[in-house]
Amino acid sequence: MLTLHDYLPSQNGWKVRVLLGLLEMPYSSRNVSIFEGESRTEAFLKLNPVGAIPVLELDDGRAIAESNAILTYLAEGTRFLPSDSYERAKGMQWLFFEQYHVEPVIGSLRFWTLTGRLECNQSMITGKREAATRALAALAALERGLADSRFLVGEELTIADIAVYAYSHRAEDCAFSLAAYPAFAAWCDRVRDAIGPGYPVHPYSLDPHSGARAEL
Repeated sequence: MLTLHDYLPSQNGWKVRVLLGLLEMPYSSRNVSIFEGESRTEAFLKLNPVGAIPVLELDDGRAIAESNAILTYLAEGTRFLPSDSYERAKGMQWLFFEQYHVEPVIGSLRFWTLTGRLECNQSMITGKREAATRALAALAALERGLADSRFLVGEELTIADIAVYAYSHRAEDCAFSLAAYPAFAAWCDRVRDAIGPGYPVHPYSLDPHSGARAEL
């Protein structure tokens, strides 16, 4: 059976949980206590040299890291990864966009905000302003990309939508209003409806070690 090395508050882990659920693929889940250093242990670094979750461990012990690589592996041969070469490339375009413009920006701002790190560390304010500018640019790009399209690639949900949606639809967690992005907001509704219920977003408060004070 597949084993997902996961951390529930992570939206990178959430992406993989969603696709596994939509594909109805059985798997076991192993929580990694990242703030207690478990992702830096020798055993975990053998699975992922970078020391980050999620990691998908295959039946034979081989491992795949990086959430979007895992999505691509799982979606092979399914409706969530287009077989047409152009549409497949467009899907990869949005996966790369997500890893450069969404996850490290909106994901980081969300983390800093929800764990209280901004409040406790004023030196992060300059970085927050820079990240906020990049986040707004990412939302504007999504608004343009979705102006005449139901989903990011064609008319059906793909892993591109799952990946981009994971952190972008949480932009309001870091005080961004979606009112200026109606096409993006409508797409968020479509993705939510296509995914369906059963995939909760877990708060960082679930982990007592995640707060800013826990590091002091």
